[in-house]
Amino acid sequence: MKKDKKELWRAIKFTLFSISAGVIELGLFAALDAWTPWPYWPCYLIALVASVVWNFTLNRQYTFQSASNVPVAMMKVLLFYAIFTPVSTILGNYLAETVGWPDILVTLLNMICNFILEFLYDRFYVFGKSIDTNKRAKAQQEKERAAADQQEAGAAQGSRLP
Repeated sequence: MKKDKKELWRAIKFTLFSISAGVIELGLFAALDAWTPWPYWPCYLIALVASVVWNFTLNRQYTFQSASNVPVAMMKVLLFYAIFTPVSTILGNYLAETVGWPDILVTLLNMICNFILEFLYDRFYVFGKSIDTNKRAKAQQEKERAAADQQEAGAAQGSRLP
């Protein structure tokens, strides 16, 4: 597969998995917000952690197809969230509790920021040097090589015909 198409497909997969993580985050956030007396921040944090674990697992395996060391990759993601989480939690809590923005709107804005920043961070830092190194990616590469070899052999045979 050409590199541009591969990267487009990678972005599409990341988007689809992020949407599924977003559904988990929103659903859990809404449930906690509705069924507990807790303020914004603990509801947000619990929902965020659940969606991050889900998203990391799927994107590592299918989007970036990385065979990198899982604990190292998780530590890199933890570093991202060590910065993103306090900033988004404090800002989100300020917007929801002080300014009076609807909790769900604040959560959606945080999710959009998270989506954009995390894709760039994962693509270029967490998995940048280990993209397409797992068994699934190796099998696909082998299939593409075999098809290219077969096409090349057919073209060479066709050029020998009178």
